[in-house]
Amino acid sequence: MSMLEVRNLGISFGGLRAVDNFNIKIEKGQLYGLIGPNGAGKTTLFNLLTGVYKPDKGVILLDGEDITGKKTTDINKAGIARTFQNIRLFKDLSVLDNVKVGLHNSFRYSVLTGILRLPKFRKVEKEMNQKAMELLKVFGLENEAHFVASNLPYGKQRKLEIARALATNPKLLLLDEPAAGMNPNETKELMDTIRFVQKEFDMTILLIEHDMKLVSGICEELTVLNFGQVLTQGETSKVLNDPQVITAYLGE
Repeated sequence: MSMLEVRNLGISFGGLRAVDNFNIKIEKGQLYGLIGPNGAGKTTLFNLLTGVYKPDKGVILLDGEDITGKKTTDINKAGIARTFQNIRLFKDLSVLDNVKVGLHNSFRYSVLTGILRLPKFRKVEKEMNQKAMELLKVFGLENEAHFVASNLPYGKQRKLEIARALATNPKLLLLDEPAAGMNPNETKELMDTIRFVQKEFDMTILLIEHDMKLVSGICEELTVLNFGQVLTQGETSKVLNDPQVITAYLGE
């Protein structure tokens, strides 16, 4: 059974077919890339997978469960987490508290317990702090745990967003242009981090990216979107050498 299977997915906006008959299968533990020119429908697809948009046709299966058209919160609980092309952090919260927000799927206590600071509240808070610090160490952010998130350098904000997504304990992690705005050194470090997350968390990852060096360096397979439709799919090296891909994407 595939971790993610999408069948004939589609959506229109104002008569324009933004995504049309999209099909994909991603296996557990795979690092899969999604590329295409600007406006090809990549982020729209992520929004469909995470419940931001409801498709007008097609089926989305996550580990065999039909999640088509469900609410974003329910899809997150089912096991999909994501980052965004434009970083979305709680910028006035600390680095640690940003990660703890993601942990609330796994750690719970009643409102009354929280208000009265009962023993269970203190126990759960301690466990959450420990878990959050473990995740921050993965990304080398433990020394900035108590910094305000907006004060982090850009590259570290990107890492924090990934750490917060992982805190929800997902089955599938969607990364929307994580290398956007990074310099070459930061991109290289990000590549190493993504590989580490895939291996150490046994994580299935779907990556949108324009940096072809990053894509060719870490993605096992690729799907190319153009005008909302699949142009080609397959092994990364073969896809990137496909003449129609070079014309539609690399040569833009």
